Amino acid sequence: MSKLQAPFTPLNLAILTVSDSRTMAEDSSGQYLVDQLTAAGHQLADRQLITDDIYKIRAVVSGWIADPNIHAVITTGGTGFYIRDSIPEAVSVLFDKSVDGFGEMFRLISREDIGMSTIQSRAVAGIANGTGIFCLPGSSGACRTAWEGILQEQLDSRTRPCNFVPHFMHTNPGHES
Repeated sequence: MSKLQAPFTPLNLAILTVSDSRTMAEDSSGQYLVDQLTAAGHQLADRQLITDDIYKIRAVVSGWIADPNIHAVITTGGTGFYIRDSIPEAVSVLFDKSVDGFGEMFRLISREDIGMSTIQSRAVAGIANGTGIFCLPGSSGACRTAWEGILQEQLDSRTRPCNFVPHFMHTNPGHES
């Protein structure tokens, strides 16, 4: 089945911006993600901006992964090496399964734009309670790279040979037993 023949399944996505200095009005990265996901046909389930605090991050993300109406969470900010950058530590412990290739692929495609500085990104992803969690750096450019290079296709049910949608919809094509 080609990408155009398969039906599109819209997802409910939540966006979390982690920043100690931005306000919602200044959150260009979070707004970029909202604009892209809605343009792609998905629904914005929730959007929040909180400070870079491990326990606040875990509380918000845990609430979203417990909500059966939220299929995936995309975070922006907090993936660097500064003392307050704590997204990987906050959310990785929540993963039932890691998406190990996500960080590697993000760094690979980011190299075209930012060179070897890409090694300073600790972008991570995983699945918890059937909910995808994708943690991106805080710049709009990094969010664009991740959306256009990875997430746009992998959150589209028409992408073949595979995509994340069946995992978030709790289906396993070919293994219905």
